[in-house]
Amino acid sequence: QVQLVESGGGLVQAGGSLKLSCVSAGSSSDTNGIGAMAWYRQSPGMERELVARVTRYGTITYADSVKGRFAISRDFQRSDIYLEMNALEPKDTAIYYCNAVHYTGNSYWGQGTQVTVSS
Repeated sequence: QVQLVESGGGLVQAGGSLKLSCVSAGSSSDTNGIGAMAWYRQSPGMERELVARVTRYGTITYADSVKGRFAISRDFQRSDIYLEMNALEPKDTAIYYCNAVHYTGNSYWGQGTQVTVSS
């Protein structure tokens, strides 16, 4: 079992920056078995969408809407990930969720952290 805890959300004006953190916890056998980790977000009335993903080999992908503004990073020893968000826009307002996929196929989610960007 893997637990994920997000932090760093908040209210920011358009053009501002925030950094989200996702800390993983569990037995070493569980956390060592984590493969890809990712950030997703969900706005009211919308489906959850992928924001950025980093594999256990360091391959990174971004949603087109955040390319050039957001940066995902990973502490591979601790299986923690971070999301540096710059040039935030009101459309980035959402609950941001951390996701981790274990090699067994289990997918784990954090509780989410709210990001609100005011215009």
